[in-house]
Order: sequence, then structure tokens, then C-alpha cells
Amino acid sequence: MAEFELDLEDNIFELYLDLRNNRYQHSSYFNFKIADPKPRTIHKACVRDRVMHQAVFRSINPVFEETFIFDSDASRVGKGVRKSVFRLDSFVQKTSKNFTRPVYAVKIDVCKFFASIDHQILFQLIKERIACSKTLELISNIIESFSMSSNKGIPLGNVTSQLFGNIYLDSLDKFIKYELQEKYYLRFSDDMIIVKEEDNFDTLILAIEKFARTNLNLSLKTEVPRKLKWGFDWLGYVILPHHRILRTRTKNRMFKRINFENVSSYLGLLKHCNSYKLKEKLKLLE
Repeated sequence: MAEFELDLEDNIFELYLDLRNNRYQHSSYFNFKIADPKPRTIHKACVRDRVMHQAVFRSINPVFEETFIFDSDASRVGKGVRKSVFRLDSFVQKTSKNFTRPVYAVKIDVCKFFASIDHQILFQLIKERIACSKTLELISNIIESFSMSSNKGIPLGNVTSQLFGNIYLDSLDKFIKYELQEKYYLRFSDDMIIVKEEDNFDTLILAIEKFARTNLNLSLKTEVPRKLKWGFDWLGYVILPHHRILRTRTKNRMFKRINFENVSSYLGLLKHCNSYKLKEKLKLLE
């Protein structure tokens, strides 16, 4: 970063010339591991490539943003974890007629999602909306700059990757929402949840798995459907009748990491659930 900024104007101009003259080639990635909460390997591009990623993102994101379903909540302006949790809470209230009737939910996620994204399928999905040949050439360059195995996989570290993930799963979103007519469906990255009045999800899950396998070359992992009284676990919170609580694993992770510098952030996290005792414990650290 510092080296690039030292001659920022010259480096930006050199990148511009390489792009204009079709000389641009993506560099290799720097890898490092995190555990937040589960182990992940982040692949980080050099600053020069990240500038190009940002330019591509700003160019194509508005084109796709207007096509996404309302309830795709990851990496989008005005969305996020809090909005998604509140949205699920509203789904539960509506379906249960304000907690007076039984309600059920099933969670689905994609097995090794980012590692499983098929380069050819992703590029074709993008090509359906983007006509500019130079932009497509840059997008192809980004996609082909990384693979886990046989033209599959995109890196977690790119600003374009979350957008590519949303583009990749958009057809699945629309299949579930419009063709299967599941009104109470939410997706956050590769995590999905469907809320229903009845507990028979078998036919629905088979249809979703078939679509994902046939059209996107993805394998899904489905949890056992749950009753509301057991709690619906979603993005670190648990939705229960009349209240929300923090997931136990989230709470334990919070207490392992808490310190004087980040206690305010965790108090903000607790504003969105019923957690009076936890808040009082954290206030002692302020």
C-alpha cells in the first residue's frame, strides 16, 4: 500500500494506460488465515489490482443491484445483518399471526460456496447483463486470476467477490421466491432460511437442491426444520416467540474478545436483542 501511494499519480496513470492498451494482467494473491468464527483463508490482491477491482465494482454493481430480490441482504447498501434479523422477525410474526399459530423454518447453505463457484457459469450470468466488451474482458481477468480447482472458486478478499456471489445465487433466489412462491425467504451470502406455516419441507428442498445442482453446479446442505419455540438461529441471533437473544456461540466469542476498546461495539450488537444481563456485565468494562 505505502509503496503504491508513494508514487500514486504515476501508478494510477500507468494502470490507466495498461487498461486502455489491453496490457493489464492480474497479479498473484497474498494469502493469510483468519478464524472469525470459523477458519477461512483470505486471498488478498495487491493494491494495483484492488484499485481495478474497485473500478469494476463501481461500474457494474448498479446494473445488478436493481435486479436482485429485496431479501438478499449481504454486501448491499441499506441491508446487512441487523436488517436481515429484523426482516426474519417480521416474517415470523406475520406467519405465526403474531405468535398465535405454529410456525417452522429451515436453513440451507451452500457447501464451500466461494470455492465452488464455476467460472464459466459466473461469466455467462454476468454477460447476460453487461454488454461492454472491455468491461467483460476485465471481469474475465478477475475471475480467471484465481481458482481452487479446475476453473472453480473466487477469492474471499476481493471487493468484487461478494457481488459475484450475489450474481451467482440470484437465479436461485428468484426460483425460490417466484417459481416456488416462497414468500418468506431470506438469503445472506450463502445462508438461506425459509419460514412456513407447515413443517413439510421435503418437496421444496428437493426442488431447490435440483435447481442448484443443475443450473449452478452447487451442492447444498440443509438443516433439520425447526419449530419457532426451539428458536430460529440467524446471523448470530436466535428468534423466539416475543423476543430475540444472542446465539450462545456469539456470546462466548464476544466474551473472549472483549476489551476496553471494543466494548461499545458489542453493546451496540446487544441493542438488537433481549440481553439486559449481558449489557450490565459489559457496562462494568466501560
